[in-house]
Amino acid sequence: MRLFRLTLECSLCLAVFATAGCRRKSNGQLVGESPAQSPSPSGVSTPISSPGSSPSPSPTPQSQTKQIPTLDLSRLENSVRPAIFWITVFDSSGKLLRTETAFFISADGRFITTAHAIEDGVNAVAKMADGEIHNVDGILASSATLDLAILQADVKRVPFLTLNKTANPEPGTHVGVVGSALAGSAEAARETTISTQQPDEAEIAATVSPDSIGSPIVDANGEVVGIVISGGDKATARPSKSVGSLLDRIASDAKPRWAETAQTVPTPTPAPRPTPKPRLVYAPAPAFPRDAHVRPGVAWSGRFSLSFDSRGNVTKVQIVQSTGNEALDRAAISTLRQWKSAPGGDWAATVPVTFQTR
Repeated sequence: MRLFRLTLECSLCLAVFATAGCRRKSNGQLVGESPAQSPSPSGVSTPISSPGSSPSPSPTPQSQTKQIPTLDLSRLENSVRPAIFWITVFDSSGKLLRTETAFFISADGRFITTAHAIEDGVNAVAKMADGEIHNVDGILASSATLDLAILQADVKRVPFLTLNKTANPEPGTHVGVVGSALAGSAEAARETTISTQQPDEAEIAATVSPDSIGSPIVDANGEVVGIVISGGDKATARPSKSVGSLLDRIASDAKPRWAETAQTVPTPTPAPRPTPKPRLVYAPAPAFPRDAHVRPGVAWSGRFSLSFDSRGNVTKVQIVQSTGNEALDRAAISTLRQWKSAPGGDWAATVPVTFQTR
């Protein structure tokens, strides 16, 4: 699999992560508007003996085995995955803290992830599987005890998942874990069962990778019944009713904010004419070029300078440091020329770019 990673360093600090290949297309359905019907589980019929008939032979162990219903993973992936994304969090100096999975729970951009994902963060971006990047306005509610956080993204309308706040899946219940398409096929929809169930915590019978932390756990209808909060052989999850209790704490007029902004971000120097803060509105990730002859397992890193005009268009892209491969340099420059920022004053940024194969 070929991976691409880049970060933007300037007065506005953003990061973009993308994968090349191993991604499935979503069908664009607004997940929260039309939940799909649950597939009917297959049953086991029992023959009835008529009077005078000879006794039926004793059932074999195989015939006594109860048929276990399975989930329609393909349908779940198509309906659930468009609402799942990666949130990338930064500190006050613009340093990347961490990237974790999150998912939207409302059309206007409310989403949920773990509380530890946003710890010490003062800025974040949401990276969608289709390449779109959304700024995160701030936190609406957070609980260190539950390890859950609800945030607000700057969006107009997005696909979202429906919370089943009354669900309490018993041990043995079949559920699906769905990760972001940015992680490729490794985080595709997969089926597992609930191992143990407590009031505020459950274990699932599957080994969960770190990339799945923050992912939704859904039932056969695609409704969220939990969220993964830790990985490993004994992965744990919070039930969706815990998310509901956190939502109830949010006032109707609540404004999203970053907890450490006031304490850690220095006050900008007053200017005669304040200019809008630079903000990227379109930043696609360069694709790994087909004509790049590279060895697997090696990373090529470079730095590129971008100049933006007042209309937000890129006017110049220069190589500050080559990746060491002409094909990779051309691919980076070609894509960076397409970037756009919100209209404002002229500004420039330096973008580190790393191509890596494995």
